[in-house]
Amino acid sequence: MDPWLIWLIIAAVLAAAEIFTLTAALGMLSAAALVTAGSAAVGLPLPLQFLVFAVVATVTVLFVRPIALRHVLKPQVERFGVDALVGRGAYVVSEVTGLGGRVRIDGEEWTARAYDETLVIPPGKTVDVMEISGATAIVYPRD
Repeated sequence: MDPWLIWLIIAAVLAAAEIFTLTAALGMLSAAALVTAGSAAVGLPLPLQFLVFAVVATVTVLFVRPIALRHVLKPQVERFGVDALVGRGAYVVSEVTGLGGRVRIDGEEWTARAYDETLVIPPGKTVDVMEISGATAIVYPRD
């Protein structure tokens, strides 16, 4: 069997293993094996193939992997769904108390409850959405 084919098989096995581990290390080794397969196809002798694999693997694991992990593990910048409503302003449609009420958030009406159960928020006031509990907005007046 040709050496380039062996390196290609090694690259494929490492890439498949990376899919299950998600560590990025095996992916970098797979890339090194792929580069080495190319060098073997060109006709580099076996000792130089191992040297190419070692150099490329070292460079990718030490330098490329940390950059890739930083991008993958970066905290989510934008909030979606009901999480995006937290912190937004809302307009009180019907009186909001600790037991219930209605507010309008971005054009949609939501059931609402006052964050402080002793508060009574009259219609027409602007409130901040403190959290979303199920389909109920927990709100607090801006005043």
